[in-house]
Amino acid sequence: QVQLVESGGGLVQPGGSLRLSCAASGFTLDYYAIGWFRQAPGKEREGVSCISNSDGRIYYADSVKGRFTVSRDNAKNTVYLQMNSLKPEDTAVYYCNAERGLRDYWGQGTQVTVSS
Repeated sequence: QVQLVESGGGLVQPGGSLRLSCAASGFTLDYYAIGWFRQAPGKEREGVSCISNSDGRIYYADSVKGRFTVSRDNAKNTVYLQMNSLKPEDTAVYYCNAERGLRDYWGQGTQVTVSS
């Protein structure tokens, strides 16, 4: 069964950190372009970061550059999003996406709330 499962969300104070995980089953993440997206209440889904499957380059949205870091553990078939210096505006449901050609998989999302 093809599946992406995010975890690691929660409530954190401004300035805090969280690490999100995106675990894949039923396919090998290494062959896919990986994206992290988020959607805040009343807003459209936006891209946070992505890993190219052609050259492995990593891209970040300007709003998270320098604070978020994406990485992957191929042995665990898992991708991570390390989020530091979190701000209230980072509050959203975070989703991971794996895309390769016509194959496009999404996880169920994990809630991140940044609040004092």
